Amino acid sequence: MAYNHYILVCGGTGCESSGSGEIYKNLHAEAKAAGVEDQVQIVKTGCFGFCEKGPIVKVLPEDSFYVEVKPEDAKEIIHEHIIKGREVSRLLYDKKKKSISQANEIQFYQKQLRIVLRNCGLINPENIDEYIARDGYMALEKVLFNMTPDEVIQEMLDSGLRGRGGAGFPTGRKWSFTKAPENDVKYVVCNADEGDPGAYMNRSTIEGDPHSVLEGMIICGHTIGAHQGFIYIRAEYPLAVERLKIAMKQARDYGLLGKDILGSGFDFDIEIRLGAGAFVCGEETALLRSIEGKRGMPTPKPPFPAVCGLWGKPTCIDNVETLANVPVIINKGAKWYSTIGDEDSKGTKVFALTGKVENSGLVEVPFGTTLREIIFDIGGGIKNGKKFKGVQTGGPSGGILSEEELDLPINYANLKAHGTIMGSGGVIVMDEDDCVVDVSKFYMQFCVEESCGKCSPCRIGTRQMYEILDKITRGNGTMEDIEKLKDIGSAMQKASLCGLGQGAPNPTLSTIKKFENEYIEHIKDKHCRAGKCKHLVQYYITEKCIGCGACARKCPADAISGDKKQRHVINQTLCLKCGECERTCKFNAIIKK
Repeated sequence: MAYNHYILVCGGTGCESSGSGEIYKNLHAEAKAAGVEDQVQIVKTGCFGFCEKGPIVKVLPEDSFYVEVKPEDAKEIIHEHIIKGREVSRLLYDKKKKSISQANEIQFYQKQLRIVLRNCGLINPENIDEYIARDGYMALEKVLFNMTPDEVIQEMLDSGLRGRGGAGFPTGRKWSFTKAPENDVKYVVCNADEGDPGAYMNRSTIEGDPHSVLEGMIICGHTIGAHQGFIYIRAEYPLAVERLKIAMKQARDYGLLGKDILGSGFDFDIEIRLGAGAFVCGEETALLRSIEGKRGMPTPKPPFPAVCGLWGKPTCIDNVETLANVPVIINKGAKWYSTIGDEDSKGTKVFALTGKVENSGLVEVPFGTTLREIIFDIGGGIKNGKKFKGVQTGGPSGGILSEEELDLPINYANLKAHGTIMGSGGVIVMDEDDCVVDVSKFYMQFCVEESCGKCSPCRIGTRQMYEILDKITRGNGTMEDIEKLKDIGSAMQKASLCGLGQGAPNPTLSTIKKFENEYIEHIKDKHCRAGKCKHLVQYYITEKCIGCGACARKCPADAISGDKKQRHVINQTLCLKCGECERTCKFNAIIKK
């Protein structure tokens, strides 16, 4: 059936939590009530990426981009846009008083190149026909009937595709290593165990385009000689899991998964394994142990999984983003793909841009794009006009980059040279109100809790570093503590069994290197310039106080006293440093030092 209009409603987890499910239902109900249900198709898609402005509704063919839509707006969209042909201007994205209707006019999208996210926000992820209509499973057909496994591996090598899970190992080499062993049983594993705080790249890719991951896995299986695949995904991703199940059933019904795929004689099937949210299971050997039903703990390498992996068999492990690139490379060619990015890193990278940035969301850019372009051009700069302080890449295993490094082109080599890593793609922006010592303590506490405890450098080292950082934030640190942090961190990097322990010191070591003066302020001056370390903060009532008593009534410790219409005072001994007084005062009479 031909429709006059198509309404695309964001159905990603973020927008769903903000009411997009109700918007979708209301649009259907309003279209039916108005008698135009046969003129408009309403589709629930995956994430559009522009999470800051969700829920998002897009209307085609006008390409009208509606932001921050509410369920009650459905009636106006149907009656004004669909029936009368007039855009609902109040819902259009607005920047500097200029109404912008089309997505390609929005600065957030202008420097992006969506390869992994090519279908997210454009198709119904629960309808295999829509994936096929956008060249879905064409790459699989090409691999099955027109390419040899060695030709596929060469295509991966020529493309320059590197693993997007963090280590950046060349995908073609990994596939070659797994193909080489003579074994009648091999496995393909998709690592969707996304554990970095603030990261949701893999989740959104699966929610918006699950078939791209399945197609990549099947191609990998045929190439290396495997007949069974596993998707290891955390149970906290129920929507992604549900859409994977739907996609797998549809693929089986279409003869694209299971026995004798497309009549080629090749058998390959996939099972889902749910993780319990252990960060260490993002490490490949711990992940494999978890799939086997054992406790998720890393094992020494070698042997590597490509030789001895799942149940002792050769196993190829790739993450969601890596696999989603594969069909595009097969369809468009390695030569095309290798022209994107820079000499060190080819293609694009998906980042979850979060923190103190105006436009948080999912961003896909070519390698070589600078941090400044991502944060200020795409992200719109720092919230509330605050000053940029730093950006954490690579999650708890990464490091901080300072203002002097904003023009650093992002690739694997550059990030490593500047004391951080690519990781899976989390980018957390910090402003002047963030304390680097407090941030380091947060990440170290995370690593303490997530360490499996198998190796002593990680088990003991993370705890020791956390206690020193906690001591510094309480005002009890000494100058020797800085050297202790460096020594323990260096030992952990060299001696820990897996990437968790090896990477855990990175946030601390990178902040000491780039913001050592703030550590010294905490130790010598007993002062936290950001006001985050509450043991180093004191609240004062200034002469602006009119004696209204509002702060005293709100204080949970009864630490504020004073006569009516007279300047009040805070008893520093009783003060809990909760900040309730500062938030309550309408006259800006309370400051913290």
